[in-house]
Amino acid sequence: MGDGETRAVLLTGAGGGVGRAATQALADRGFRVYAAVRGPVRGPVRGPGLGLASGPLRSSSGGLPQHPNIRPLQLDVTDPESVASAVAYVLGDGCTALHGIVNNAGIIVQGPLELVTPEDLHHQFDVNVFGPVAVTQAFLPLLRSGNGRLINITAATARVAGPFFGPISASKAALQSLSDAQRLELAHWGLPVVVIEPGLLDTPIFDKASAAVAKATAALTPSRTALYEAQVRAVTASLAKSKASPPSIVADAIVKALTARKPKPRYTVGPDTRLLGLLARLPLRTRDRLLAGVMGLNKVPAAQ
Repeated sequence: MGDGETRAVLLTGAGGGVGRAATQALADRGFRVYAAVRGPVRGPVRGPGLGLASGPLRSSSGGLPQHPNIRPLQLDVTDPESVASAVAYVLGDGCTALHGIVNNAGIIVQGPLELVTPEDLHHQFDVNVFGPVAVTQAFLPLLRSGNGRLINITAATARVAGPFFGPISASKAALQSLSDAQRLELAHWGLPVVVIEPGLLDTPIFDKASAAVAKATAALTPSRTALYEAQVRAVTASLAKSKASPPSIVADAIVKALTARKPKPRYTVGPDTRLLGLLARLPLRTRDRLLAGVMGLNKVPAAQ
């Protein structure tokens, strides 16, 4: 094939920081990008039952780049009907083969696991685990037709779960495990499965996660909030010193995974990701001690 001139890619979470950067990068490389966002889409887009809309190419998720190669579509990865409609839209657009599926949509649920609500924990897995599975299952026939690649965006915490990041870490670890299994399952058709592991990024998703924690904390009684107040303060102060990487580094990895003749099964992105990879190889007690020190928890007096 040529360098992306006629190849099509489905990318979920296109309205976020990584999604917008990846959408722009792929469109610039000549890919036709089906840029999926959760909210309503306005623009000259034709889809099943939608007719022809007018107005600038924008989404409710922060705005998509304007580019002739970009096809915005509405897709809620947690809604089976929405997933089915997205498949119908892609087929209705004349696309019968995909070069890539990029499962990028995701959310972050964080905080002490004792205080995380069941609803938030379920939503974490609905978006980060069950959503990618549903999208992959629905679009695999098109991927098989295009002899394409499946790319799942996990996280550095998939290998090392940090304190107060249990929900997001567990969901990304689950997605990592599913990717490992499917890498062997799809090898029969020569379809590569690639995992991209980013670390701390300068994107709105982390601000949204912090706002969600603040909202959840406000609903707790003072005694419940006080349980982890000192620890959370220490971890927050530690993270404030961390340097976030630009989302473009993940977009570059996505482009590389889609264009390399033989893509790697895993791309680690960002310096903190490499550090966590080293920590993952250490004995658990050593790892816990180092993490507690890095995150400031060793300075918090033990509960009496």
